[in-house]
Amino acid sequence: MITSATRTVKPIIHDVAITPDTLTGRGGLPLFSRYLRGTGLLAELDRLFGSIRKSAKGQPIGELFHQLFCFFLDGTSRHLVRFDEMRRDAGYTAGIETAPERMASSHMIKRFFGAFRGPQTWLFRRVLQQLFLWRVKLAQPAVIVLGIDTMVMDNDEAEQRHGVQPTYKKVKGFQPLQITWGRFLVDAVFRGGKKHSNYGNTVAEAVRHLVRFLRRHYRVDVPIVVRLDSGFFDQKLFALFEELGIGYIGGGKLYEDLAAAVAAAPASQWATLRKREQAWTYLDFGDRRKSWKQERRALYLCPVHEGEQCLLQFARPETVLYTNLGCGELIDGLLALVGLADWTAPHRIIELYHDRGADELVHRALKDFASETLPFKRFAPNSAFYYTMLVAFFLYECFKLDVAEAVVPVASYPTRLRRTIIDFAAKIVRSGGYTILKVTAATWRELRIDELWVRSGRAPAFAWT
Repeated sequence: MITSATRTVKPIIHDVAITPDTLTGRGGLPLFSRYLRGTGLLAELDRLFGSIRKSAKGQPIGELFHQLFCFFLDGTSRHLVRFDEMRRDAGYTAGIETAPERMASSHMIKRFFGAFRGPQTWLFRRVLQQLFLWRVKLAQPAVIVLGIDTMVMDNDEAEQRHGVQPTYKKVKGFQPLQITWGRFLVDAVFRGGKKHSNYGNTVAEAVRHLVRFLRRHYRVDVPIVVRLDSGFFDQKLFALFEELGIGYIGGGKLYEDLAAAVAAAPASQWATLRKREQAWTYLDFGDRRKSWKQERRALYLCPVHEGEQCLLQFARPETVLYTNLGCGELIDGLLALVGLADWTAPHRIIELYHDRGADELVHRALKDFASETLPFKRFAPNSAFYYTMLVAFFLYECFKLDVAEAVVPVASYPTRLRRTIIDFAAKIVRSGGYTILKVTAATWRELRIDELWVRSGRAPAFAWT
């Protein structure tokens, strides 16, 4: 029997010591910091929110936003005390190109958000819309498809927080309305938890403003299509979309009279749609609810099988969609002008609605990027924190497209990007008036640091319109 008294182990590392070198475990943050400064957005934020700064002794507003955006992308902690740790870390401060004396403390960040009042938080929506326009002008899309939905933010453990209310997911929290375009979150309304999907006139006003904004600053004839689930099933919304000349595909509700009418339809009127390993039968017809002033196009869907498994009739989740595509309205002509006349066909409408899953993935990515739990007790500071998080998330998506795409797929979630591009060791050296970021040969080769460095320095310029 070998005991610890007789066994001898020769140590490989004999001691520990402190190095005077400037090291960081977030070697990719300089790329994001460089990208942020290159866009020119920080100067616009300083101009827009400059009135919050009460004394010249405090940090510039643009500098605070810069540190907050880096804090969100870093993702090490969602607690504001993390700022106290970061300001003591010479490697972190050097990595985000900020002098140690200019680093904000947790108390400074709390005072910053505490200074926001209701009207000031709405300025963040202008920022998101300007960022949206920036990316639209870069991408030049032929058609703009917007997704509208709510996202429940679980704050169930919060005590006495303004706006934390019961949600439909049986947790207490907030339920903001959010509008997405592709991978980007382009507008939002921060709301209490009990505000359901189509609460008040929030959706109508948000869509009306966004449509006018796009037609004024992008193209007056750009076709716009919105996608919504059954939580937004409302003839007033449909009528507004028709008035604005935009398309919509919205989920409906399976009322008994509707199901009876569908069941009575002859088999000759039904058609089949197959996509990959799934198949649906559908009925294209006109429907008018009792309170409606007009008839609208409807599509009744019934899945037949998923993969190799056939679905029994009682287990088939049926869906009804309502749309104005293919009804001879303005949107049909606009789609035809850009070569998308097939979007009025039944199978294409169904595919577009099923693509709503991609809109919901944006919400999932946002929760992976940041935290559902908000730090303050008052509604206005929490609102400002939430909108800052959205702007940071928008910039993260831009960073993926403009810089990180060379190494990480655009569809990657924040955790993968952090583990791949942000969390690697680096040494920051100052020599001859230059500051140099040094990495190992393996990191240089695998992450193509030279290419990422060049791309981060070529950020598309942001211009306020």
